[in-house]
Amino acid sequence: MKKFDSINVIPFIDIMLVLLAIVLTTATFVTNGQLDIDLPSSSAATAADNIERVQIAVDRDGILFIDGIEMTLEAAELQLQALPTDTPILLLMDESVEFKQFVAIIDILKRLSLDKVSVLTRTNS
Repeated sequence: MKKFDSINVIPFIDIMLVLLAIVLTTATFVTNGQLDIDLPSSSAATAADNIERVQIAVDRDGILFIDGIEMTLEAAELQLQALPTDTPILLLMDESVEFKQFVAIIDILKRLSLDKVSVLTRTNS
């Protein structure tokens, strides 16, 4: 039997680097789970209830999300076509987004007869 004078730590370092990569990847998804949207303010804002609804969000870069999934306007229209017409829609748009994008989304919702739309704002303080 051979005598070991030292321990080879290279495989241990490889395993630790893989675990570190997994942790960093997971941490990135956890922190990016919430959209960074600066809502416009309104003096007539009311508290949002906890009814299950479809959430349409547009961040400050103009990227459209439906229930947290990034998609194009055309793909969003295809997904919204499958919804019943009485489905409540919650619309969140960053205050810096161009008005034409808001109009495009409302146009799609009207065309699909999805008229139970709430626009989320923050209250003036």
